[in-house]
Order: sequence, then C-alpha cells, then structure tokens
Amino acid sequence: MSKETDKPTQMARLILPEKEVELPIVIGTEDEHAIDITNLRADTGYITLDDGYRNTGSVKSDITYIDGEQGILRYRGIPIEQLAEHSTFVETAMLLINGELPSRENLAQFRASLTEHEMIHEGMRHSFAGVPPSGHPMATLSAMINTLSCYNTDVMRMEDELTFENAAARLMSKIRTVAAAAFKTSVGEPMMYPHPELSYCRNFLHMMFSIPYKDYEPDPDEVRALRLFLILHADHEQNCSTATVRMVGSSGANLFASCAAGVCALWGPLHGGANVMVVEQLERIHKLGMTVEQLVERVKRKEERLYGFGHAVYKSYDPRAHILRDHAPKVLSKLTVNDPLLNIARRMEETALNDDYFVSRNLYPNVDFYSGVLLRAMGIPVNMYTVMFAIGRLPGWIAHWKEVHDGETRINRPRQVYMGAVKRDYVPVDQR
Repeated sequence: MSKETDKPTQMARLILPEKEVELPIVIGTEDEHAIDITNLRADTGYITLDDGYRNTGSVKSDITYIDGEQGILRYRGIPIEQLAEHSTFVETAMLLINGELPSRENLAQFRASLTEHEMIHEGMRHSFAGVPPSGHPMATLSAMINTLSCYNTDVMRMEDELTFENAAARLMSKIRTVAAAAFKTSVGEPMMYPHPELSYCRNFLHMMFSIPYKDYEPDPDEVRALRLFLILHADHEQNCSTATVRMVGSSGANLFASCAAGVCALWGPLHGGANVMVVEQLERIHKLGMTVEQLVERVKRKEERLYGFGHAVYKSYDPRAHILRDHAPKVLSKLTVNDPLLNIARRMEETALNDDYFVSRNLYPNVDFYSGVLLRAMGIPVNMYTVMFAIGRLPGWIAHWKEVHDGETRINRPRQVYMGAVKRDYVPVDQR
C-alpha cells in the first residue's frame, strides 16, 4: 500500500460534549494531511457526516496524485503532460497497474498477451444478437463484461501475480472488441474481428469503422488523438466509478464484476456522460443561432447550466483540458473537418476565462469540454462517448481493484445518520 512519511505522529484534538479525544494525523508523501477516524465510533459512539464524501478519504493509495488548486495530475508520480507527450496507452496502463514503467521486454510480453486475448468467444455473438438496436452501448458494455467472466472462469480466482496479469490483459484487450461490437449492433452492421497486427488504438478504430472487404485506415493523427484521449482518462483518483470498483471489489467480487459495476457508475451524466452534455449544448447553440454571450448571460441568471466548466476537484484549469485543447485543432485540420462546434467552444472558453463571474467561482474548462468535440471529429457517435471513457478508465479500475485485493481486505460499509420515523406499531390494513 502507500508509502507513509517518516514524520513523527501528530494528533488532532476533537472536543465533544462528553469528552475530548485525540485522533492521529496521517501525512501523505505530497504533504496531504488527513485525520484518522478509524476508531472514532468505537471510542466515542460518534461518526462523521460528509454528504457525497467530499471531505472523506476512504483509502491510502499509491496510484494517482491530484492537486486541484495547482492543476496537477500525476500517475504513479509521473506528470500527465509527460505521459501524454511520450507514452503509449498500453505503457501508461502498465504503469498504473504495476506501479512502474515497463521494460522493453515486459511491454512486448504484455502487448503479445493483448493480441492473444483480443478475440471474444463466438458464443457471445448470440448475446449481442439479443440486444435491441436501440439499447444504449453502455448497458451492452456492462452486461458483456459480466458475460466475459462466464467464458473466462480460469481467471476468476486470483491465485498469484501471473493469474492477475492474465486477467488484466484479457479484460483490457476484450473491452475494445466488446465496445466495437456494441456499436456495430446498434447500427445494424456486422461485427468485425480484431486484427492481430494492429496497435491497441488502431485496432479499435478498425473494429469500429471497417466493414467486410473494406478495411478502415485511420489517419495517424486520429490514432494519436485516440491515444491521448485514453491516456488522459486512464485514472483520476477516487472518482465515482473508481470508488464503485473499489467498493464492489472490497466484497471479494472478481475483477470482471467489479469493473462492470464501474461501467454502470460511469454511465451517469454527472460523471462519464458529461462530454455528451457538452456536445449537446454546443449543438443546440449552433442550431438556435444563439451567441456565446447570450448563453453566458443565461448561465449568470441561473437559467441554464454551462457544461464542461468547473470540476469537483480542480479549482484551476484542468491539466487534461490543456492537452486536448492544444491537440484538437491539429486533428480537425488534418481530417479537413471544419466543425462550427469547435469555434463555438473556443469563444465560450475565451468569454468565460475573461469573465469574473466564472473566474471567481473557479469555473475553468475541464476535460469533457474538448473531449466531446474531438470524438465527434473522429466520427465517434455521441452514444459511444461514455464507452470511450470506460475503455480509457479501465486500467485505473484494474489498478485500484488490485490495490484493494493486495491490501488488508476490509469490506466497505459506510455508516449513516438515521432521520426517519421513531419506533411505532404496525397497524392492520382495515384500521388504516
């Protein structure tokens, strides 16, 4: 688990009506301070109340560090800017899952394992055949990840490190195949088999857009854009879906079931669906001929919400948005896409960053603001945006599941403050 500092233990004093208690102060490697309340209820009968867990640390983790005030994001200590510039998605995934950047040999072995497991069992095609074309791909993705576990029973019990690596490679590889098949099912096209000679990102685009006897050849900048998207979404500390994976995993649930639960949590519009809301708002502005200034005034009057601005953690510019903002124009230009939504997005960003209403409230663009426009330029349909997010976030989920599995397993069980009726008697139905 996490490497705590050698600083002497400090104590916080909590004054209660009945007595005073001392609570240990935990200091992280980046000088984050937390009050350890593990024994609070046992010692005092009190619990803490923190709606939405915004001030509650549920775990000590080694995986991802965020400084929301400074706009810092690091995977295993490495800045996201360096990974976006130099790393591949598979290499970044191995960093998150294993804790260190892989050697050339280990990277080649893991890539070979991804290729080995890229196919899904032919029996699963019958499962896709039973999915209505109108079904949302996220529903299909979650169901099919659970279905994968039925065909991969040999890795349900993590008996050793090798078994885990095998399971992680299978899930990472097969999620592309499942996701692309979910899309093909929704549009009534035949599912495409993965190509063993293609890279991770290029292979996914092949399965998405190729049709029989006509392979899709993506532009290199398009592949790079997808790689960036996946790297930037690979992990983000204790967000809703990751916390869900950890909670489900704490029960002893297997890796596949835990990640399927993460897909369901990610589906929500306040989490993984946020980039969909951004594009839909931009499309509506364009369709109605509304100016950015008119939208901003509506937001100030609280008549409308501005999607893609502000973040639960970042109180400055989201570093992931910086990277996508700089790269999006290159992709759009290379793909000869003159998307009016990008121009609206740029004006919206410029207007908001120069308006005290947004600056004083720390409402800066987040990663969702540009990711939707980028996916749109690549031809990814809106109902697949959250699926793309899930593919990117999977390595983080796997890493967090492993951290739970390797630690001192303790099932997550939050407390509550009951506010309902006091004890009362049952009343027979004819007396009500």
